[in-house]
Amino acid sequence: MMTLGVTLGTEPIVISDVFLDPESLARAIVVEARLPRVVLGAVAGGGLAAVGVAFQAVLRNPLAEPYVLGVSGGAALGATLAILAGVAGVHFWGASLVPLAALVGGLGATVLVDALVRVGGSGATSGSSVLLAGVVVNSIASAAITFLKTLVTASKAQELLFWLMGFLDVHAWSSVAFVAVYVFGGLAVLLADAGRLNLLALGDDAAGSLGVDVRRLERRVFFACSAVVGAIVSLTGLIGFVGLVVPHALRRLAGPDVRLLLPASFFAGGAVLVGCDLVSRMLFRWLHTEPPVGAVTALVGGPLFLLLLRAPRR
Repeated sequence: MMTLGVTLGTEPIVISDVFLDPESLARAIVVEARLPRVVLGAVAGGGLAAVGVAFQAVLRNPLAEPYVLGVSGGAALGATLAILAGVAGVHFWGASLVPLAALVGGLGATVLVDALVRVGGSGATSGSSVLLAGVVVNSIASAAITFLKTLVTASKAQELLFWLMGFLDVHAWSSVAFVAVYVFGGLAVLLADAGRLNLLALGDDAAGSLGVDVRRLERRVFFACSAVVGAIVSLTGLIGFVGLVVPHALRRLAGPDVRLLLPASFFAGGAVLVGCDLVSRMLFRWLHTEPPVGAVTALVGGPLFLLLLRAPRR
């Protein structure tokens, strides 16, 4: 899929020119435009799918995903504030400050969800309570973003709207590297805890009797996932359904073992997002505009998820 994403697009190219002529237009298109975009799609799609697996395992709820738990809403709010503050052009160590703001927003949303769940409780986590708290935090973040859009110029509001719908358009390898560091760092944490996440399916008490510190595991997974989602949203905006549909589909095919689902979902999620982005770019030929990839993933992922719900289980 990555090969197709690099070779196909709105502008036809001769692939041999990329290797034989360093000054050719084909090489410039591939190296400077398509390749960073495809790599970002692979990393972002893989990260979202892996986070979906981890959230569904730790909460024992098949509807758990970044966009339900408030992480993406907080990240989007942080990035929106940074863009409106005019720091999008400010760079630190070669990376824009917008990803840092989104990361802080995602972590802040995680802390807020965790605090809402723990208030007045005994410390035990309820999957339904976390989901409800996440929905509330997401709603608050969405309302804040909508309110902020009414305070800016029409052109700035249109820029924010396009960004929030999800896109893969990157002009610097440093930005891709920034996202990759957080995605692979978070994935390493999740893979290290994959066996413990399997034990959570037995229940908190049973997992605890087998030596799992459930509370510390939940916090570790939540914050690792928040770092991954915050970094991704900072560069791509909101891209839905990848973290929900891919884990569901692979669980039907490969079973519920998190040790297998995490790497499988990472590679499948990357392929799915790169494929949807390719569809978005190819539609330019007929629509004369490029739909945000977030709209394509929703149009494809929604019906596919309904089909998965109707399909018989293994």
